[in-house]
Amino acid sequence: MAFWFCCGKVSNRARRGKEQPTWRVFSLKELHSATNNFNYDNKLGEGCFGSVYWGQLWDGSQIVVKRLKVWSNIDETEFTVELEILARIRHKNLLSFRGFCAEGQERLIVYEYMHNLSLHSHLHGHHSFESPLDWNRRMKIAIGSAEGIVYLHHQATPRIIHRDIKSSNVLLDSDFRAKVADFGFARLIPDGATHVMTTKVKGTLGYLAPEYAMLGKAYESCDVYSFGVLLLELASGRRPTEKLSSTVRQSIVDWALPLVCEKKFGEIADPRLNGNYVEAELKRVVLVALMSAQDLPEKRPTMLDVVELLKGESKDKFSHIENSEMFRNPLDAETNDGTSETEDSFDYISEEKELERPLRENAEL
Repeated sequence: MAFWFCCGKVSNRARRGKEQPTWRVFSLKELHSATNNFNYDNKLGEGCFGSVYWGQLWDGSQIVVKRLKVWSNIDETEFTVELEILARIRHKNLLSFRGFCAEGQERLIVYEYMHNLSLHSHLHGHHSFESPLDWNRRMKIAIGSAEGIVYLHHQATPRIIHRDIKSSNVLLDSDFRAKVADFGFARLIPDGATHVMTTKVKGTLGYLAPEYAMLGKAYESCDVYSFGVLLLELASGRRPTEKLSSTVRQSIVDWALPLVCEKKFGEIADPRLNGNYVEAELKRVVLVALMSAQDLPEKRPTMLDVVELLKGESKDKFSHIENSEMFRNPLDAETNDGTSETEDSFDYISEEKELERPLRENAEL
């Protein structure tokens, strides 16, 4: 009942506005036909939420159908929230919502199809060696996805926290324009609120901000942290975490920060680029990434700052970042007790890593 009441509100709001809604209600029969009865050959992927299928409608248009898993009252609420968010947002760097289906126990969400799939598939999947992303496309993806998140944080009403920014949730259209996708974990921020409190920590390990993982409080700065990890992933081609041994994992931040302190930016660049990148842009991306993914949330930039810095529009701000104590060589930044600020930040992140096991059941891997 709550589901239909909510969708009724969305529909009425759309009718009162100047524009008619661009989404519609699909029948289950229509989506069965489009996906060849959810055939395995049509499956694009699977996660904790359910499965994703490619489909083609009777008019020839291609779609993606997210088919949710076993149903419960909690799932119904989350489905309703996701539809409410999808019906609100319109931006060139956010994946377009085509509609939904709710028949019997089936809950399905329909999106536009992205011909170049996800950023993850180009960095780590079957596209990663077939046609590696060149540097110009990487910069375009970095700026485009950042602008999509700016819309969520600063232009949507009410504001929206995504809570699951990662490379598999950045999709690429036929022109490699980035579109941020999957709002299953997203939350609306009520007017006057600074954060949303969650009973379960949801997201993907390697991208989770330490304060969110420990306290369950989701701020916009948590998305900034995740985006910082994503930028490092985009520049380096590495995964958010790498296994050093059977029991030890290293975060991409731990790996990149010492190289930056030693001014070894070239060693961070994805080897598949074969040195074909703009050095000044690589430096900008890496420094902005590390500032975004630092431990203290109050020191992270906003997504508005991130876009401005990535575009190279503020020399003063970038100069301030370049000269940050965070990027000093540890040998030059020793304190009286023989430790350094950089080493202290590593200790903080290593504490966060210990949370991986208890969080595993609540986080999508």
